Amino acid sequence: MGQSRYIAIEGPIGVGKSSLARRLAEAMDGELVLEEAGANPFLERFYSDPRGAALPTQLFFMFQRVRQLEQLAQADMFSETRISDFLMAKDHLFAQVNLDRDELKLYEQIFDKLDFEAPAPDLVVYLQAPVDTLLFRIARRGIGYEQRISRRYLEQLADVYAQYFHQYNESPLLIVNASTIDPVSNDEHFNMLLEEINNT
Repeated sequence: MGQSRYIAIEGPIGVGKSSLARRLAEAMDGELVLEEAGANPFLERFYSDPRGAALPTQLFFMFQRVRQLEQLAQADMFSETRISDFLMAKDHLFAQVNLDRDELKLYEQIFDKLDFEAPAPDLVVYLQAPVDTLLFRIARRGIGYEQRISRRYLEQLADVYAQYFHQYNESPLLIVNASTIDPVSNDEHFNMLLEEINNT
């Protein structure tokens, strides 16, 4: 493993991105960069009224993620390892699922005006899991507004993630089946994954 790395953990809602990012940051003595979903004032409204609240929810996330990644890019990338639980590309994936055609066009125009280029990770860990597993984990973590997430919505997200990473070539990619491997709760699985990451 090199002196400094930027590692991004990705996957659909409920797959365990943030929990894994926390474990990795602790094990690798790295800086943790977590998505701040709870800070989005439109998110709870979105889960109650997806059509009515989709655009402000998406725009808030876009500006939030750009700010976080700008801070990461401006930091001294030679000083330490950084672990994030998102890629900027996820913003576009969610926009494709949640916005209608006109909203998506407006979203893309605003994003283009930002003239922002996200830093490329040294490694992306893509966590996959069946929708039943995602639903179970969302129910288990007990966040109130998330309990309104439908199977259909998770299926759509899982599909766009699978399509995106099928063609992904911007960074080294490590795909983890998070239904058969549990690096969050199982120490043996975590250590196997950590070794794989260190050797990638």
